[in-house]
Amino acid sequence: MVKNSSLLPWQQPEIIKLSDRIFNSFEYWLKRPLIEVGDSPEEIAQALFEAPFALMAHGTEADPIFSYGNRFALESFGFTWETFTKMPSRYSAEPVEREERERLLQESQRQGFTPYQVVRVTRTGQRFLIEDGILWNLLDDRGQYCGQAATYSQWTPLE
Repeated sequence: MVKNSSLLPWQQPEIIKLSDRIFNSFEYWLKRPLIEVGDSPEEIAQALFEAPFALMAHGTEADPIFSYGNRFALESFGFTWETFTKMPSRYSAEPVEREERERLLQESQRQGFTPYQVVRVTRTGQRFLIEDGILWNLLDDRGQYCGQAATYSQWTPLE
């Protein structure tokens, strides 16, 4: 997705637009800002990428692909931007957790957002418990559903 490798992900025009969509959709559904930041799309994109919480998003493909992962999420899952944004989002959950993941995605799609507490898995197979997750629908400029995003800041490694 990043076309100019000399730019950080948040500096790319398509990621600036996606960051704005993530930020605005969160505020639409939860009636509060995801993070306190200035109004410019560039400031929003940088603040979200460097935020002290995980943030990721996927699109509406039949098998949704991650379209975004901020620095915290990339480090949590152990991926690079290039690898993460080519991966089906279902791979963030172990096979035994994927039915629950699908239920949460459907619940969020119906209601707009849903809190969650789930087990996820890193690139190396390390399991971790997300304790304060929020999953919400992304809306485009016309208010149409265009994907989902998730955030968390508290997680515990599991043995």
